[in-house]
Amino acid sequence: MAWLLALLFILTAVMIVGGIAGNWVFPAAITDLARQFDDQFLLTILITGFFFVLMHVILAYIVLRFQEGRGTASYWFGNIKWVWATVAVMAVVDLSLAFGSESIWHKLHLAEDSSTAIRIEVVAQQFVWNVRYSGPDGQFGRVSRDLVDDALNPLGIDPADPAGKDDMVQPTLMVPVGREIILNLESKDVIHSFFVPELRMKQDAVPGLSIPLRFTPDTPGRYEIACAELCGLGHHQMRSFLDVLDTDEYESRLQELTNAF
Repeated sequence: MAWLLALLFILTAVMIVGGIAGNWVFPAAITDLARQFDDQFLLTILITGFFFVLMHVILAYIVLRFQEGRGTASYWFGNIKWVWATVAVMAVVDLSLAFGSESIWHKLHLAEDSSTAIRIEVVAQQFVWNVRYSGPDGQFGRVSRDLVDDALNPLGIDPADPAGKDDMVQPTLMVPVGREIILNLESKDVIHSFFVPELRMKQDAVPGLSIPLRFTPDTPGRYEIACAELCGLGHHQMRSFLDVLDTDEYESRLQELTNAF
């Protein structure tokens, strides 16, 4: 029994040291909101980790105190006051953590839009991401399911709508650094999930819904977009990239995209 206890403590120590050393954490965050998420996550880990270690200490005491050859175990049938006190403490801890994270959720989904925010539509389908930009007029054109052509018009943009004549669709999401981005996340077929680890953002794309996501990137680079929901046999192919660009490079690539359309 002693060897089992020793193994248990070794595994616990490895997990704690590994977490503190930063070897098992997320990739570097690229938004202030993602860093707030990290702070909340760390707080949650510290609080739950305290109770995790405490339970192991109690377990170790029980194993050592009542192992074979060290006397007869005594039986205790509990105390209702201790039970309710424990429930109350855990309820306070859980609710405090929940309310503490509410502001992050609000900023991601419900915050007021900035007048300078860039709106981009991201439409998932088996097994690609379609990213639509509104073009110089700043307006998205009408779409119709009857006009969908996966090769030529994957979103079914209506060519008769003047607002849609300058709309541009590509598989890569590109955004300028330092600007608020509002993604309208949609799906053409089944449930998908938009996931960028560096944004700490994972959101299901649900058919029939347009779900807004807000972020302001502050670190240029290329970051992988993955589908985090099993969406069919080609799920493993559903991969794209988020390119966070300097303002000049973003404008240049946007102009190239405009010329291509």
